[in-house]
Amino acid sequence: MTNAPKAKIYTRTGDKGTTRLVDGSCVEKFNPRVEAYGTVDELNSYLGVVRSSLTNLAALKELDAPLEKIQNELFNIGSLLATEKDEVFKMLPPITEEQIRFIEIQIDEMSAQLPELRNFILPAGHPVAAHFHVARTFCRRGERRSAEIAVKDDRYLPALQYLNRLSDYLFVAARWVNLKTQHQDVLWKKT
Repeated sequence: MTNAPKAKIYTRTGDKGTTRLVDGSCVEKFNPRVEAYGTVDELNSYLGVVRSSLTNLAALKELDAPLEKIQNELFNIGSLLATEKDEVFKMLPPITEEQIRFIEIQIDEMSAQLPELRNFILPAGHPVAAHFHVARTFCRRGERRSAEIAVKDDRYLPALQYLNRLSDYLFVAARWVNLKTQHQDVLWKKT
């Protein structure tokens, strides 16, 4: 067995403010496409934090499997957003209606257990609920950044729809966590 040299993690290609997309295109690091997939990556990373916070709470463990599925799909969204060339785009895993519907089903199942919401709530409650609210804000930013691309190219509309639905899921999951951990949603008090 030979000890072939391992590829190095650093490439130095970004040292002058550019980066390569999945399709090999070179763009500036402040390109809207890089902003979009970078924000989706932030969201995905933060969902890892959310999942790690579930480990000691038996009442919340059922959220782990859907979140793992979502993380994989976010990786796919990031790849799509990081691709301009149609021939490469078509080779990547797509975002499907079934994936969006899965999130809707999760929302519906959690919502059925929650009391009706009649007021705005603060992003608070149980620490895991607070993590879900932070993830929701990352998701909304990812949605805004992705909209910059999707309004010009409808190939990205399924990714945009997915992110829109995911932000709703994260909001409902935060409320569901508060319910399951016997924490009240914190109502917004107009001052």
